[in-house]
Amino acid sequence: MPTSEISRRAFVATLAAASQLSAADDGWVSLFDGSSLKGWKPSENKGTWKVVDGMLSNDGGRSHLFYDGPVKGADFRNFELEAEVMTKPGCNSGIYFHSTYQEKGFPQKGFEVQVNNSASGEGSYRERKRTASLYGVRNVYKQFVPDNEWFKLRISVRMKNVQVRLNDMLMVDYNEPTPPVIAEGSERGRFLDHGTFALQGHDPGSHVMYKSIRVRPLADELPTTKIAYPPPDQTFQDIINYGAHNIPMVDFHVHLKLGLTLEQALQKSRQDGIMYGIAVNCGKGFPVQDDATARQFVESLKGQPVFVAMQAEGREWTQMFSSKTAALFDYVFTDSMTWTDNRGRRMRTWLPDEVGAIADPQEFMDTLVDRAVGIIDKEPVDIYVNPTFLPEIIAKDYATLWTEARMKKVVAALARNGVAMEINNRYKLPSASFVQMAKEAGVKFTMGTNNTGPADLLRCEYGLQMIKECKLGWQDFFVPGAFGPKAVERKPNALKA
Repeated sequence: MPTSEISRRAFVATLAAASQLSAADDGWVSLFDGSSLKGWKPSENKGTWKVVDGMLSNDGGRSHLFYDGPVKGADFRNFELEAEVMTKPGCNSGIYFHSTYQEKGFPQKGFEVQVNNSASGEGSYRERKRTASLYGVRNVYKQFVPDNEWFKLRISVRMKNVQVRLNDMLMVDYNEPTPPVIAEGSERGRFLDHGTFALQGHDPGSHVMYKSIRVRPLADELPTTKIAYPPPDQTFQDIINYGAHNIPMVDFHVHLKLGLTLEQALQKSRQDGIMYGIAVNCGKGFPVQDDATARQFVESLKGQPVFVAMQAEGREWTQMFSSKTAALFDYVFTDSMTWTDNRGRRMRTWLPDEVGAIADPQEFMDTLVDRAVGIIDKEPVDIYVNPTFLPEIIAKDYATLWTEARMKKVVAALARNGVAMEINNRYKLPSASFVQMAKEAGVKFTMGTNNTGPADLLRCEYGLQMIKECKLGWQDFFVPGAFGPKAVERKPNALKA
């Protein structure tokens, strides 16, 4: 083809793109005309993608629909992209950016923003990453929008920053380090560059619809705000690597205390790449002591990108809250740090004054194990937290007091009740031997901080250490909603009517 013909076609395409830009408000340009696949190129199984009632719809084998229209020559570096999406139950889809056309397989270049509200995975694999995840880099583990309803995704890229919003809720705010951190086994092209967009048709059972797809191209070079982020250390790399391998990077035990605001917590969550479960203490002597205040807490976190947790305090909580109220929380957790000894003395084991002298550590340990097993057997909790905690006066003897027989009793109770065990960052508990025993018994795990304020809300370093040391995989971890009914639904009679 003559060079002049190529130049003429490029000039016409540029004029077409410019015409679309000038016609749009504030620089927004539609990428889908609502009536055809014009400007889009499907990969394998090309009949999968159709236009139905003004929507892009997929129904068939795996196929990715790549934008190859005139806007920016289908080559975007910095941009804002919006799309309205509706998923059918069991749908797994996604929106790729900085990608390039390939005829077969999943795109190897660019990033995927996950579209998955309820798909559970294929074969023995169970997918944990939900809608609005920056797949394998910054993951969302809670379903925030239902199937069969339209929702909006907005993706923005500005130099090294990626933001993902779900119905205007900021879910991802990722700053890519230099050089990029790419998880082991991930596509080698998963770094910020430039390229086109693609819509994912994942498999024959994944039915999704897209409409109102539009982009606002931004300049290839933008001024950036200098933010003093630390360089990507090993913990930063571990979070990306384990998250890419489906291990939930969630701190299920975060408190808004000592001046830590929700906005500060969310900012840190997005910066570190660890989703949070925000917990409120519920029980005797705590701010939340009845259904009304518990419901107020749940309501206060509606529309926020977090799990909502009830920390059940003391043994009296079962008579203070109803099953209906407890079920409003994403999960309920408790510990065995508050109990009554054989002489009728109620103690909180983290307070030395209430524990007092322990004349017989062996008797104390037998009572502690007995109370822990009773709590796990009787109380409707999803997670057992601060596990194996010992009062300060005997903590130095942890390794000898937590005998194999005592560990086995607690592990057996967790296993038969389907209660997950927290790997706690604040107290560095439980020990690796306890974790290994629980793993072999089929007990699931979570990571949790139990922070006292902003200063000790870290990055679940002890949990990451146990993943490595005990060779924990994604199958070993608990995620709310992934293992059947909540504990309060399994044991509805354990709480007051």
